[in-house]
Amino acid sequence: MLSSSRAPEALRGLGGGLRTRWLGTVPYQDAWALQRGLHAELPKTGVDRLLLLEHPHTFTLGRNANPDHVLVDPLAVRAELVESDRGGDVTYHGPGQLVAYPILQLPPKGWNPGHSDPQLIGTLADTQAYIALLEQILILTIADLGLVGAGRHDGYPGVWIEPNTDRARKIAAIGVRIEHGRSLHGIALNVSPDLEYFSHIVPCGIAEFGVTSLANEGHEVSMHAAVDAFVARFEQHWQPEWHERSDVVWRQTETDLAPFSRGAGPGELTDGSNRLRPSAQGQSAQAQSGQGQSVDGTSVRLLGRLAEAGVMEGIALGDRKPDWMRAKLKLGSEVLKVKQTIRDLDLVTVCEEAGCPNLTECWAEGTATFMVCGERCTRACGFCLVDTRHPEALDAHEPERVAQAVDRMGLEFAVITMVARDDLADGGAQHVADTIAAIRQTRPATQIEALISDCKGDPDSLQLIFDAAPNVLNHNIETVARLQRAVRPSASYARSLAVLSRSVAAGLQTKSGLVLGMGEDADEVAATLADLAAVGVSIVTIGQYLRPTSHHLPVARWWTPAEFDEFKLIGEGFGITHVESSPFTRSSYHAKGSAAAAEQTAASGQSITVDKH
Repeated sequence: MLSSSRAPEALRGLGGGLRTRWLGTVPYQDAWALQRGLHAELPKTGVDRLLLLEHPHTFTLGRNANPDHVLVDPLAVRAELVESDRGGDVTYHGPGQLVAYPILQLPPKGWNPGHSDPQLIGTLADTQAYIALLEQILILTIADLGLVGAGRHDGYPGVWIEPNTDRARKIAAIGVRIEHGRSLHGIALNVSPDLEYFSHIVPCGIAEFGVTSLANEGHEVSMHAAVDAFVARFEQHWQPEWHERSDVVWRQTETDLAPFSRGAGPGELTDGSNRLRPSAQGQSAQAQSGQGQSVDGTSVRLLGRLAEAGVMEGIALGDRKPDWMRAKLKLGSEVLKVKQTIRDLDLVTVCEEAGCPNLTECWAEGTATFMVCGERCTRACGFCLVDTRHPEALDAHEPERVAQAVDRMGLEFAVITMVARDDLADGGAQHVADTIAAIRQTRPATQIEALISDCKGDPDSLQLIFDAAPNVLNHNIETVARLQRAVRPSASYARSLAVLSRSVAAGLQTKSGLVLGMGEDADEVAATLADLAAVGVSIVTIGQYLRPTSHHLPVARWWTPAEFDEFKLIGEGFGITHVESSPFTRSSYHAKGSAAAAEQTAASGQSITVDKH
């Protein structure tokens, strides 16, 4: 069953490393944008990628697909229809199906381990050998999971059960695209999908044979087990020099990402020593909460999500913060001037709404980060202080008032951020674009950074902001893959990387940020920095989490200034042009200087990518 006319072994040994990511459930368009971003940057990073995930119900049309092979209205069966540039006809992706997208630098035709001429990299790859390699990995994976007899069915792509008989049935599909010697798309292994969905299409254009799954063949295995088996076989056959893997929390699905992760009410604010302030309102909120509270007020659901991610302990509210976590206040005339301008124009700043420790430092320098789309966010991330009550209607005059404030303050560099507005069709994207346009009209020389939400990953909404052409497009990934569900349950690690990939593809200087101290370890921080570099992010901010109220995530660790310095070196070693990293760094901290430093470094060609495990 393992024989092939094209020896997959010819693909082994290109060298370099492999970074593997289990991403949970990812909409097809997000995964596609992420693939494109990784593919474009692969020549710079030199490190192959293996993305593993499930899709929501999706029918995809390959380049050679016959549209008539989709037999139903996809909306009638709660599925999405997407045109793809992979090879092949129509196929189905959905829950219970393991999808793997290897983003690899493939050897050219005729390559052998003793010949490593770098000029050959990027020439025509041996596509058939690559497909044979994927088939062999799948056949062995299926056998490892307890189902023997899988193999190749002559004249038909993919992997089959009882191949070359009239009982043949397909268990795994392969559809790839090779551009510039680098791979895109990949495989889909049916672990336990709803096979009824295959009856709504002519799968891969093959009407004469059926489709099956491990579960349908009597082998009930978990997705986790299937992923582990596939990764082990992939690493065995691809033979990277080193490999590294990061997973989002298992069991993550679209349906269990509840938007509110905190207790009811505002919670009790913490003072400079991280101790609780007496608050009758906070006590009342805890008493009224229907979610249940721990001893310190954190929601039981939030703590459960942390435990699911392996975070079992946090620093007690009463514990004293280290000396380096004490912000210095600067209450000069410039602080009061900025405050007065903001009040006069009835504006909102994230400096105040998020309780930023750098407020007085930035305001003393005459800068502020304006928050648009209102002051109420439709998400309740576990670390963020922004109001989460039901949002109000957009203020149509807000863009003009922000522009007036920028002009009055004489800003050379303005930062515009937004609350998430999932209640709006475009997520608030047009409002952000209008604000950028108003600033440009009022003060054309001012540079603008736009710190945006993910706009639910909608390409058209994101394009509205990209077309407004901010000088810097910022979207924060916030935390490592494992902690995404606990820290920001309405967001997605893969989606954030996809947003950043789209920004880079749009030609924008792209920025992201991390908040540390919520349960991550140093290797995970490095892996996240590698991911940001791998999609072309040029500026990254890294700062320490400060717990704003008793209903928020506990602080799991205080990272030292020296450790923040080390993360800066690691990030820039991966090829990120500028990393701003310190305990008090926040998304817009030193934004003007960071943008200038990134531009200067890029212009001088000093950035060198060395992605090593």
